[in-house]
Amino acid sequence: MASPRRRRSRKRTRRQLQGWGAVAAAVAVVWAAGHWAAVWPVLAGVLGAVVVCGAGWALLRAHRLAIGEDRQWRAQEEARARELSMAEVDALSWQDFEMYVAGLCRRDGCTKVVVSGKSGDLGADVIGYLADGRKLVVQCKKYAPNRSVSSQDMQKFVGTARLEHGADVALFVTTGRMFTKAALGLALRQDIVALHRDLLGSWVKGARLESLIPLNGSGGGTARRPPA
Repeated sequence: MASPRRRRSRKRTRRQLQGWGAVAAAVAVVWAAGHWAAVWPVLAGVLGAVVVCGAGWALLRAHRLAIGEDRQWRAQEEARARELSMAEVDALSWQDFEMYVAGLCRRDGCTKVVVSGKSGDLGADVIGYLADGRKLVVQCKKYAPNRSVSSQDMQKFVGTARLEHGADVALFVTTGRMFTKAALGLALRQDIVALHRDLLGSWVKGARLESLIPLNGSGGGTARRPPA
C-alpha cells in the first residue's frame, strides 16, 4: 500500500500533466487558428476555381450541342424546303420544265434566252448568253427523281453542244438523282456542267447559276461581248 506522501506525489504529477495538456491544447488551437486564417483563402480559391471550371465546361458542352443540333435542324429544313420546291418541279411536263429552266437562266442575268420546245433540237433545249457574253446551251432531262442520267445521254450532248451550237458553257440539267459514274466522268473530261437533282434544287432555291457552274465542270469558254 502506497504511503500518503507517494499518493500526494502522484496526484501532483497528474495535475501537472493535465495542466500541460491543457496548455498544449490551447497552443494547438491558437496555432491552427493562426494558420487557418492564412490557408483558408487559398483553399476557397481552389474550390471556387474548380466550381467555375466545371460550370464553364458544362456550359461550353451544352453550347456546342445546341449549335450542332441547330445546324442539323437547319440542314434538314433546307433539304425539306428544297424537296418541296422540287416536288413542284416534278409535277411539270417536260415542255414546262424547259420553260422553267429558261426562266431560271433569265433570273440569273442571261440574255436572249430561247427555248426550242420540240424534239430533234440536237441537245439544245435552251440557248442564251451569260452576262459576260459566253454562249450557254442547256440540255434538260425531265426524269423521275430516282432515275440516273446514263453515259449515252451525256455522249449525245457532248457531240452536239459545241460542234452544232458553239456553246461556251454546256449545261446538262436533270431532275434525276444523279449521273452515272461514266456519265459524270465524261462530263468532267468534256467540260460539261452537270447539274443533278440536288444542285438543281439549290438553283431552284436561289443559288446563282454562276456559283453552280464550277461545281461539276469549269464552264469553259472565255468572256466575250454579248451579241447585239
